[in-house]
Order: sequence, then structure tokens, then C-alpha cells
Amino acid sequence: MGHLLEEIEHAHQRISPMINRTPVMTSSTVDLMLGCSVFFKCENFQKMGAFKYRGACNALLQLDEASRERGVVTHSSGNHAQALALAARNLGIRAVIVMPSNAPVVKRKATEGYGAEVVLCEPTQRAREETCNALVEERGLTLIHPYDNDDVIRGAGTVAKELLEDVPLDVLITPVGGGGLLSGSSAYAKLSGKVRWVYGAEPSGADDAYLSLREGRPLPQANPRTVADGLRTSLSQRTFDIISKYVDEVITVNDELIIDAMQLLFERMKIVVEPSGATPLAALMRAREEGLIAEGARVGLVLSGGNIDLSAFFREYR
Repeated sequence: MGHLLEEIEHAHQRISPMINRTPVMTSSTVDLMLGCSVFFKCENFQKMGAFKYRGACNALLQLDEASRERGVVTHSSGNHAQALALAARNLGIRAVIVMPSNAPVVKRKATEGYGAEVVLCEPTQRAREETCNALVEERGLTLIHPYDNDDVIRGAGTVAKELLEDVPLDVLITPVGGGGLLSGSSAYAKLSGKVRWVYGAEPSGADDAYLSLREGRPLPQANPRTVADGLRTSLSQRTFDIISKYVDEVITVNDELIIDAMQLLFERMKIVVEPSGATPLAALMRAREEGLIAEGARVGLVLSGGNIDLSAFFREYR
């Protein structure tokens, strides 16, 4: 753990030529509504539309030559699938993505569009892992886990590094699903001494991180139900250990508040953010209402991604 800060800094040096340094945006309307200064780290403007590209790049850049030649594999139905596919294409590495058969067609097509081979499996966590393990055995592929991977976590932590280089903060809030982003960001924020309070933002219908911190051990996700599809995964032991050390609290929010936050970002800031990415703003809304975050605080929110299917919206105008 002692080297975590340095490892995140080294990861940033490593991946900087490949990634976008995403903008930090503000809104006077949001500041007035919430009574604090809010700074949005817009990872919806990252390559492939989400912070996941950072971790994928960091992991792939550290593979040895033999592993690069054999290729990589992961299991994901969302942003990590697209991130690994794009990063692998840009580095000339073959990528195989195991996706559940019920994954959104738009995400499957995007993953294939980045040049990855998609292998479908039954829509269960066990099927995903078994299919991945079989591909590792059969083809000698290297598994790049979506979040239970040190290099992926370090890459995700570069989000907080950039944000805190751009603006001083009192509070940092990021979404939490599997915990890669919150792990890396909270570690950087606290170890650098630049932020006093770090919160995770989690849907109340998929609140394993909240329950895990209360229980003192990682609890598996049980039948998650939330519009924030990117946050339905469970913490791993690896991410739990980091989060339990550096995160002050996980704030849970219902889907109605997540959609309200998403609409506010669309209408007032004119930016496209997926439900998972809007969850930190929803958490700030709740935290201010309950007095958890002080008036006038400087709050950084990580808008983790913007990959949302808008085809239904646009069909109305055709």
C-alpha cells in the first residue's frame, strides 16, 4: 500500500500519450442549487466514453512481449469491454471479450467495432468466469479483470490525480460498482494529502459496497436492481481492502434521484452522462440535504462515463 501513490503517478506517466486529459467543468446553476462549489471531472469525454480506458491502457502497456503476442481476454458487458478492445487495437494486441448473451446490442457492436472478438456466454457471473478461464487455458490469453487487477486500479486512480492537479478540493465523490475507480481515486486523494473526505456513490438497489463497509468484509451483490447498469457488480477483496482504508462513507441513492441528476446534467450543462456517471451528483444532492457535506465546500465529482443508448430518443424525431 505504501507504494500506491507512486504507482498511480507512474501509471499516469505511462498512459498519458494514449488518453485524453479530460476537462473539469463547473455550473453556477448547480453551485447555487447545492450551496457549494462543484467541479465535474468529465470522463464521459475520455476515449471510448469512460474512465475504463485508463486502466485498460495501464494494464496492457505492462504486458511482456510473449503475453502481447498471445493476446488478452476479459469478461464485461459494458465499458471495460469497449475500453480493453480499443486499447488493445491501438497497441496491436488481440483481444477477446466474453459478454453475456443479454448484453445490449449497441455495446456488443461497439466492442466488435473496436476490433475485438466477442464470445457470448450465459448471463451469470459464474458463466463469465468459466468462459474466461477456458479461453486462458485453451489460447494462453492473459486475463485483464475489469477491476480486480492492480494495474487497472492504478490506471483508474489517475482520474483523481488529474482532477486534484487542476483544482483544490475538500471532498471527492466517485461512483462505486466493482470498486476499481473508487479504490484508485480514494488512495490517491488520501495518500497525496490533498482531500479530507472521500465518498463512494452507489445505487440503493445495488448497495453491496455500503453493506460491506458496515459489515467489515466484502459481501456479494444479491439481485441488483438499478438503472445504473455499470454499478451492479460486487466489490472484490482487493478493492474492498483499499476502499475500507481510504473511503469515509458510501452514500446510497435511489434510481429516481440518479435520473434527476442525469437530467440536470443534460439540461443545464449540456453533457451526455450515463446513469452510473450521474450517481455522484445524486449522492451530493442527498448529502447536502442531510448535512453530510458542509455549505461552501469544494466538491469534486467524477462523471465516470457517457455511454448511453439514445436510439429511442432519436427515433422520436425521425
